[in-house]
Amino acid sequence: MTTGRFDRGVCVRFPPEPNGYLHIGHAKAICIDFGAALKYGGKCNLRFDDTNPVKEDTEYVNAIQEDVHWLGFEWDGLYYASDYFEKMYLFAEKLIEKGLAYVDDQTAAEIAATRGSLTEPGKESPFRNREPEENLALFREMQAGRYADGEKVLRAKINMASPNINLRDPVIYRISHTPHHNTGEYWKVYPMYDFAHPLEDAIENVTHSLCTLEFEDHRPLYNWVLEALEWPFPPRQIEFARLELTHTVMSKRYLKELVDGNVVEGWDDPRMPTIAGIRRRGYTPEAVRTFCDEIGVAKKDDSKVDIAMLEHIVREDLKAKAESRNVIFNPVKLVITNYPEGRTEEAAMENSRENPELGERFVPFSRELWIDADDFMEEPAPKYFRLFPGNEVRLKGAYFVTCTGFKKDADGEIIEIYCTYDPGTKSGSGFEGRKVKGTIHWVEATTALSITVREYDYLFEDDEDGGQRLNENSARTMTCRAEPSLANARPGARFQFFRHGYYIADAKLSSDLPDGEKVFNQIVGLKSSWK
Repeated sequence: MTTGRFDRGVCVRFPPEPNGYLHIGHAKAICIDFGAALKYGGKCNLRFDDTNPVKEDTEYVNAIQEDVHWLGFEWDGLYYASDYFEKMYLFAEKLIEKGLAYVDDQTAAEIAATRGSLTEPGKESPFRNREPEENLALFREMQAGRYADGEKVLRAKINMASPNINLRDPVIYRISHTPHHNTGEYWKVYPMYDFAHPLEDAIENVTHSLCTLEFEDHRPLYNWVLEALEWPFPPRQIEFARLELTHTVMSKRYLKELVDGNVVEGWDDPRMPTIAGIRRRGYTPEAVRTFCDEIGVAKKDDSKVDIAMLEHIVREDLKAKAESRNVIFNPVKLVITNYPEGRTEEAAMENSRENPELGERFVPFSRELWIDADDFMEEPAPKYFRLFPGNEVRLKGAYFVTCTGFKKDADGEIIEIYCTYDPGTKSGSGFEGRKVKGTIHWVEATTALSITVREYDYLFEDDEDGGQRLNENSARTMTCRAEPSLANARPGARFQFFRHGYYIADAKLSSDLPDGEKVFNQIVGLKSSWK
């Protein structure tokens, strides 16, 4: 009885090159690869395409594994392309023996100059017709270290007149004397991606090689390699559209330049589109998976997804999870002149309007409070319902207060606001009296916590030509006043800062801040612009 490609079950793989940190575009690929395995009851391997020792590092290997786990997936097998270097080398020798590969002495520039164009065929190398015995000896000398980097390459012998430029005798092995993170200094020749990738898939019994559309033109070469080696039941390559997101650059090379140039804090800077960055920013894995499901799998690269859609999904996910806290961004002192001096009481606050199961908390209340300067106007604008002289508002979770006056400093800045309160209007006391149109939030002054808050704009701006440019003003840091419960916020805890947005306690210590001071990164604002 014969065995077909699918008789052994569906097997897919996620094959990143460990030359940088993964970004949000890779999250889509991860969800597609691992999702396909889950949908069809198959397997998904994690494989590191580590065929270029010049650019790869174990730091990236470890980061990629952490990213896949954070997204909620577990691989069935963990492999490295370097696990197969011996087999690939022998397969290359087999192609040489069959007259399907040859050693070329031309430089990279000379080879590029003879590749031809979309309208003109390429020119054959003067070394194309070397005998297999000579090619085999030269290839073994390349591996023995007899030649310098770039002095010789091994090319597949296919068709220099092919309309598909990828089939015009592509380079399948090059010399590199750079030590490899996994194999050390043994190998002096390394396979090119287009040769290694189909072999890795075939060796692992992959049934479906899922990849993005830029590899569609490479599929004939993928198939040629396996057909030339007479591989039974080769994998089937299927392409899908890569993720294009507004205000986002999907290039590990460019993102690495930002890291190396200290333009950002690192790969996990909360403004970065890396998975490490959005994790530190406070996005949840559930929201990222939902986003990838919502955008679906397309066959054409014809449009960008609005980043507001991703933010909307993050916001919706956090609504039922994040507890609310009072934080004053632009603090000004409010003094309740008829409140007893030295007295402190507790005010009950709901932790979430969206999820009553999160219960309530109690915060201190006294004569002196911090309120936001934007909640007071000396001369109110039309339809302004917050504090101004003579107006009455509710202090959230506490009492009604009426503004009686204010104090300015020498520069004309308001530094204190004076109010009186009505003791019979405490929230939760069964009070059903008069109505007020304005409610403002506050924190008690003597117990208020000083915290650092980081607000973010997009790291990249969309220009008129549809490209991206770096936003020089993508971050700002401010010192805010917060209710004392945030002193116990563990790293990674997410909160809704009342009337401001969603924030996460940063997991990194900042050397430029006082010991123990909490840092909170903005996740998303409260309002959505996505339709």
